[in-house]
Amino acid sequence: MMAALSTFVRVEPVFDLRLVLTTFLLCAALTVAAHVRAQTVGASLDQVIAEALENNPDVKAARSEREAAEQRIAPAGALDDPMLEAGVLNLPTGSFSFQREDMTMKMIGLSQRLSYPGKRGLRQDVATREAAAVAYTAQEVGNKVRRDVQMAYFDLSLIRESIRITENNRRVVEQLSKLSEARYGVGQASQADVLKAQTQLSRMTDELIKLERERRTAEAELSRVMGHSADRPAPIPKAPELWEGSLQQPALGEAALTSRPELRALQARIERNEKSVELARKDYYPDFDVRLSYGQRDKTSAGERRDNMVSLTVAINLPIWGGTKQGPRVAEAVAIREQAARMYEGRQNEVRSQLKQQLAIAEQSYRSAQLYEKTVLIQARLVVESALASYRVNRVDFLTLLDSQMTVLNYEISLASAIVNQNKAVAEIEFITGKTIR
Repeated sequence: MMAALSTFVRVEPVFDLRLVLTTFLLCAALTVAAHVRAQTVGASLDQVIAEALENNPDVKAARSEREAAEQRIAPAGALDDPMLEAGVLNLPTGSFSFQREDMTMKMIGLSQRLSYPGKRGLRQDVATREAAAVAYTAQEVGNKVRRDVQMAYFDLSLIRESIRITENNRRVVEQLSKLSEARYGVGQASQADVLKAQTQLSRMTDELIKLERERRTAEAELSRVMGHSADRPAPIPKAPELWEGSLQQPALGEAALTSRPELRALQARIERNEKSVELARKDYYPDFDVRLSYGQRDKTSAGERRDNMVSLTVAINLPIWGGTKQGPRVAEAVAIREQAARMYEGRQNEVRSQLKQQLAIAEQSYRSAQLYEKTVLIQARLVVESALASYRVNRVDFLTLLDSQMTVLNYEISLASAIVNQNKAVAEIEFITGKTIR
């Protein structure tokens, strides 16, 4: 008995030292995985949005379209160009003489088309309201780009955070694998435990490969919406953080109906179509052509002086084809006005529905993130610590310990996903309401 004990004492310390060192490294890895957060160094969301609004081609195109619409306002209310005419009147073909006939003269004239009173003002009103609609549409494009940038930014942030979490947990599983190997070396664990740990390491390596592919895709999308060239690297986003602001549905619902650029553009087009109906009805009234001309006559062949002549005429068009011309135009303008009104009502209903959905997602994601951070993850990490202590004294098997650690991994990624989903829902709410709320 003493000899056997002596042999045990001589051999066991070598393996005890390995087990102690492995356990210490495992505990350190668990502590790091539980407390190390992603570095906050990176491009802020505001910086990325500002750069996107400056460089995105869609935003630039919308600005150019708005400028073009504004330039159409003044010409819409301007007079038609006057007509200048010059010529010879009543020149006899027999002699081609300016002195033989009294009505032969050299003439210069000026004519101007004058619209019926009110038409020019209505045309300018139509152009003004169309320019307002285009301006609101440009705002909508800017808000959409802002939303798309946030979506790409948070997607990339989640992927990078998932990579960080997976790498941290992989280091823990590596220590678990070493622990199982050490225990297997002293006969305290089975070879199956070692193989299970190695298999899980391979699965996590495969997951990291997939996440790396997704990271490149997300970076390409972020570069696209920012207006970057393909060879320019995407900015590195900061780690996702839970937004702690307040979302009040009544106030946001009112803002969505009053501030959303898309709805305001539809309102402007309804007003434009109202003016178009008035303008179409004005076409029942004639326009005027005013013509002033001056005729210079030469002296007679006997040397007698002839008086020069002045002519003033006014002509009007006769809108007598109302049934086939003006009437259908009025009906068309009325139909377009009704179409815009119905589109406005439909979009209002869609905006209300979308807002309710995103508010629900934001609230659910916030509550889930709080639950994971303050309860679920704490409990899951305690389970890992308890399973590790029990595994050291052979009270639980290795699979239970490994599953406990993988549960922590899944919960950490679920926490990051909930935070990102809340931020993406807030971005959607900003787009729906047309207001920046954070």
